[in-house]
Formats: sequence, C-alpha cells, structure tokens
Amino acid sequence: MSSVIRQLGQVALPTHDLNRSIVFYRDVLDLPFIWSNDRMAFFQVGSTRLLIEIPESEAFDHPGSVLYFDVADIEGAVHELEARGAAFDDMPHLIGELGGVAVWMAFFRDPADNLLALSCERPTTR
Repeated sequence: MSSVIRQLGQVALPTHDLNRSIVFYRDVLDLPFIWSNDRMAFFQVGSTRLLIEIPESEAFDHPGSVLYFDVADIEGAVHELEARGAAFDDMPHLIGELGGVAVWMAFFRDPADNLLALSCERPTTR
C-alpha cells in the first residue's frame, strides 16, 4: 500500500434520475443516506462515501465502475434485496478459491444501469 494513499475515500456513479437512484440506494440497499441536493446524493458504505450524481459534463457521463458490496450471507442478502425491488442478473455463484477462501458473487444493476455485486468470502471446506 502506498504511504500516501491510505484507503478508498469516495466512489462516484453517474445517474440521470437522481430521485430514483436515491430511493434505490437508500431504500433497496438500505445504505445510510448522508445528504443530497438537486444534482448529487451521498451515502455511507463503511468508511467509504458513495456519490451518486447527475454528470456535470460529457466527460463524467459514462458507466461507472463495478461496486462490490461485502456481505456475510450472500443468499440471504439476495433474498432480502429482491424483496425490496432489486433485480439480479444472476444468482450467487462461486467465482473461485483464493488461498483457502471461496469467493461467491451475485450481480445486479441500479436504476442507471450501473453494474453492482454482492460478494461473500467463505472458508473452503477442504
């Protein structure tokens, strides 16, 4: 890790319907809502802020990075988020094993079509 960079502080995702995105991140994903105005909204995800914003220029108007949300129980999290209105592209599946840890993921999208994922790490059974 760089001696200058300590951690990821904020991630920004574009949207063209801020109100719909606020409802999704606040009510469906149940992320703590911090603040909003007519162009942007902030949420807290652990120690990282999530900024959902209407792009200020064409340079910022593109699909965002994949956000991977860590969960303890991926099947339970998928069930709960589906009940709140999230639509998953796939069901939880094993991505691979990394040094004694099995990594499971399930992918879904927000109202602006940004790709999101739930991620769960479990000890391998071997």
